[in-house]
Amino acid sequence: MNKSNFRPWYMIPYMIWIAFFVIAPIVLIFYYSFFDITGAFTWTNYVDFFKSTYLILTINSFWYAFLITFFTLLIAYPTAYFITKTKHKQLWLLLVIVPSWINLLLKTYAFIGIMGLHGPINAFITALGFDQQQILFTDFSFVFVAVYIFIPFMILPIFNALDQLNPSYLDAAKDLGASGWTTFRKVIWPLTLNGVKSGVQVVFIPALSLFMITRLIAGNKVITLGTAIEQQFLVTQNWGMGSTIAVFLIIFMFIIMRLTATKEIGGKKHDKVK
Repeated sequence: MNKSNFRPWYMIPYMIWIAFFVIAPIVLIFYYSFFDITGAFTWTNYVDFFKSTYLILTINSFWYAFLITFFTLLIAYPTAYFITKTKHKQLWLLLVIVPSWINLLLKTYAFIGIMGLHGPINAFITALGFDQQQILFTDFSFVFVAVYIFIPFMILPIFNALDQLNPSYLDAAKDLGASGWTTFRKVIWPLTLNGVKSGVQVVFIPALSLFMITRLIAGNKVITLGTAIEQQFLVTQNWGMGSTIAVFLIIFMFIIMRLTATKEIGGKKHDKVK
């Protein structure tokens, strides 16, 4: 019997996993979004979401996610580029990735100690003769820590795209008299855009729903959609409103995934140089 006839059987475990751990949770979230805190069916949750409070919350979430993604890309792209030019690039890449293996909570508490009033940063500031500064519980500390955490996830896809770049394209651009900036703008950037899109996708989407860092690093000064969901489920016990916010968060994620999707032709990623 042809082996291809057994292929659908190979998909059964995968489909079961998707059904129970992806589709079922989304269906449950959508279902609970139609109930209020008393368990009665209502459309109020969706009406309330479009009021000023949640609209401002959504805008703030997108703004912080944009800042985190922007600064992460700003640091990750040149870092990935210089790593591809080093002799032991795989070793350097490993050193970049290793911090991502450390538990997120441990890294967050480490930054609390570093940025605290009695931490090494304030100790250095006081040694210079200045007063202690409240670095924690600010927008800066939140964005800084989030960028640090997400940098490895941005570097990896960009590194892969740069590492697979055909050097003959760069030689051709140089032979044609293109400057370094022109070569980057017309050759390197378009050919590595898929890697950038992948990096933006894996950074922007999680940044949109951050909640633990917002609590520990930013205190209550930064409220995102993730923080609102946590508060609705764990504090106010309003599962309906929490589910409604989660529904819109899922919709936003699908839109972002669509916008950052990479084009493929013939089953392979295709880059077009303009």
